[in-house]
Amino acid sequence: MNARSVSHAQRSAPKFVVCIDNSEYPASLELHKIYRVIADEAAAREGDLRIIDESGEDYLYPAEWFVPPSRRLRTSPPPSPRTRAARG
Repeated sequence: MNARSVSHAQRSAPKFVVCIDNSEYPASLELHKIYRVIADEAAAREGDLRIIDESGEDYLYPAEWFVPPSRRLRTSPPPSPRTRAARG
């Protein structure tokens, strides 16, 4: 894969963010919810993200209201070494 292909693949992959501030639009954004981002270079230059919000439509919101989702979030603690060995 050349650099151009990688770049295109990265642009076409869906991007997601987590809302950390919904104080101005509580009906449109849920705090701590993951939202899909629509690529919009002009909006990004202005410091905004185009988000598909609770209405199901895409709107511009300040980028500082969102953070990338953490891949290290867990819903339960990791199994202990003994638990893993017993399953093994």
